[in-house]
Amino acid sequence: MTANKEDPRIVRSRALILDAAREVFLESGYQAATTDRIAEKAGIAKRTIYNLYSDKESLFRATIFSAIEVADAFAASLAEEVRLTEASVADLIDIGRRLAETTLLGLPLSLRRLLVMESHRFPDLVTEYRSRAPEAVMAALADLLESMMRAGSLRPASPQLAAQHFAFLVMGADLDRAMFTGIRPSARGARLRAIAGAEAFARAYVSPDRACNSFSSGPG
Repeated sequence: MTANKEDPRIVRSRALILDAAREVFLESGYQAATTDRIAEKAGIAKRTIYNLYSDKESLFRATIFSAIEVADAFAASLAEEVRLTEASVADLIDIGRRLAETTLLGLPLSLRRLLVMESHRFPDLVTEYRSRAPEAVMAALADLLESMMRAGSLRPASPQLAAQHFAFLVMGADLDRAMFTGIRPSARGARLRAIAGAEAFARAYVSPDRACNSFSSGPG
């Protein structure tokens, strides 16, 4: 075994603890959640939690950071796409679908709701989450759109405003609804609305000479 490789038992325990903590914190809120309940739901000994996380606050922060890591990875993937010579409208449709799936169908949605619930208790965590998750993704998206504008694929506009339009069109209504109700959209519904939203964005922003044959992507 490589010296720096983490013990797989620790990796497994950490995953079980974070999954259970997310459920318990969402069910009960931070104040009422207990490590006993988290340990019970995770199916592990309570002392294992304290071996990995010093206290309940550390565990809560680790739970939120698991959502930040997802956003970090998505922002990094967008930054990589900026290095493409010229992204196409089909690429935008795929990015819109991926953005909706990552945000609405994975960890970020439930953990964003959890953080909003406890924002009065963890204002510093709210600030860090915003800067490293939604704002980082929006900045990377704006960079990508700006590169497409420079290449002539999209008409000149404010990249930051265009990124806001794109994000709302592909997932804004679903995200708003889910934040209030806690009910996720279906995977198929989220994908279809994301594709339709990206196509609506393209109709507004694609350069006139690139508009023909732009919409080749179907619902999948």
